[in-house]
Amino acid sequence: MKTSWMLIPAAAFAAMAFASPTMAAEDGACELTIEGNDAMQFNKDEMSVPASCDEVTITLEHTGEMAASAMGHNWVLSDSDVYEDVAKAGMSEGLDNNYLPEDDERIIAHTDIVGGGESTSVTFSTEGLEDRDLTFFCSFPGHYAAMNGSFTVTKEEE
Repeated sequence: MKTSWMLIPAAAFAAMAFASPTMAAEDGACELTIEGNDAMQFNKDEMSVPASCDEVTITLEHTGEMAASAMGHNWVLSDSDVYEDVAKAGMSEGLDNNYLPEDDERIIAHTDIVGGGESTSVTFSTEGLEDRDLTFFCSFPGHYAAMNGSFTVTKEEE
């Protein structure tokens, strides 16, 4: 017997289509890309994902040519009221530690530092992030002042 979608009531079809919590992941909404360059700039100052994303993957692409030791970039996420303190605390930690304080609970997520032509990514849970004031930044010494932006987990519309 051949099944016809025409026999499924519209409300039931809509419920099936929107019931999946991974729907946003399927359309790429849970995967974001940001670029950093040799001019010490990110190409975005705002990033957001819908609350339907259980996890998000951030990919950082270094579009410049300089080595990580000279103009490296990473992507770090923390609460906005502590991001500068985290960046300053990481300055003495060195490139091997991605210029981040080890095991610092203020860091929600971070990538490794990469140089020109390289990319890196991090996947993290969005649980508990929906109502928080978050900032992403680069922790390479001195970069956080220019390379930062807001990160939000947007509430679902009702």
